[in-house]
Amino acid sequence: MSVSDLPLMLPDPLARRLAVALDVEGKIPRALDALGPLANRDIALVDGEQVRFAARLSELGARVTPVDWSDAGAHEHAAPWADALVTCWSAFRGVVEGELAAAAGIVRSGGRLLVVHDYGRDDISQLYADQGERPEYGLWSRRDGPFLGNGFKVRVVHCWWTFDSVKEAQDFVGEAFGEAGRAVAAALKRPRLSYNVAIYNRTLGTAPGRG
Repeated sequence: MSVSDLPLMLPDPLARRLAVALDVEGKIPRALDALGPLANRDIALVDGEQVRFAARLSELGARVTPVDWSDAGAHEHAAPWADALVTCWSAFRGVVEGELAAAAGIVRSGGRLLVVHDYGRDDISQLYADQGERPEYGLWSRRDGPFLGNGFKVRVVHCWWTFDSVKEAQDFVGEAFGEAGRAVAAALKRPRLSYNVAIYNRTLGTAPGRG
């Protein structure tokens, strides 16, 4: 399962359990469509192995083409063909000039760049409490950070990791996140964990009136 399908790398069967639990309400694809829009448009989706988000966006009417981002520079001088580029967790780890140039080689002038990352201020961020500061939870969302300081706007989507029972949720976070997960599990009183997702978005090219 691709890193772009999930917000973190996990071994099977944990990855498959999280894939079922993550955003069961489909809020992330709907927010992407609202920011695009994506329906009835040509969408480039990072990365090439991804299937889960491709299926969800296709259900909304998007014409989805997976894009290999392992050599982003290869896209820089291509002929733009897409109305939007959507990346989910694996790309734009901050804003790198080369990645912006690659996006401009894919997305037609006036098209949209939509970048999905964790936002924090939620239950999930507590699972990383013993791993030090993560830029997703601070630097990236600051006004002077790499996204908002480079012409992006941000939409925060309030999602959930939803399980069938409290015990299933406790077992999962304990196994997946060790000591930090067991600490969060001990406080769980419902079978879901709050999960906030940031969609950093901007228009590429010269289209007026869009951020």
